[in-house]
Amino acid sequence: MNYYSYYSTWIYLLPAIIITVIAQVRVKSAYAKYSGIQNGSGVTGDYVAATLLKHCGIGDVTLNRVAGQLTDNYNPSKHTLNLSQGVYGSNSIAAICIAAHECGHADQHNTGYFLIKLRTAIVPVVNLGSTLSWPILILGLILSSTGLFNLGIILFSAVVVFHLVTLPVELDASRRALKMLEECGFIQNDVDMQGSKAVLKAAAMTYLGSLAMSIANLLRILAIRGNGRR
Repeated sequence: MNYYSYYSTWIYLLPAIIITVIAQVRVKSAYAKYSGIQNGSGVTGDYVAATLLKHCGIGDVTLNRVAGQLTDNYNPSKHTLNLSQGVYGSNSIAAICIAAHECGHADQHNTGYFLIKLRTAIVPVVNLGSTLSWPILILGLILSSTGLFNLGIILFSAVVVFHLVTLPVELDASRRALKMLEECGFIQNDVDMQGSKAVLKAAAMTYLGSLAMSIANLLRILAIRGNGRR
């Protein structure tokens, strides 16, 4: 199996790289801007998280402070909501929004949101695909083996599916977060609202770059396969 124009397939990555860079710039810009503005309620990220979890009727989740920046996450298997140092005790608009976003994920699990259940279910397959797909694809190229290359495509497709599911999951978590912040009275003024929308949108759109890159790589792989058939 011979593959031609390998390097020309990099053109598929250019739009994805641009999307990823724009998304990262927007995230960093929104976080930097609203990390320096106190929210109208003066409450901290950990206080908001505890309040929103109670608001959702979730009583079995432990709040933790974790090291790093933007390392916030919700772990459904351990029932923990982990907030980074810059979020846990901070009263900035960015902090309460990030805390609320993670509570949005907790609420998704609590309510049995279909896409979050689907994403959790396919994680083992995705881990296998992300680990083995590229080695198998490269081996298929070296050995000119169509069968191996096709297997690599199938495994990598699982990664693309994961990102396709992840984007709406993240958008929904941000939607839930904004709703909860409003319902619990943590949005006090126009600055709070404007900042919350900017930060929460940026938090979700981070995953647009990951989706774009995975799709671009799949198109690139398929192009290599197509060239090899000529």
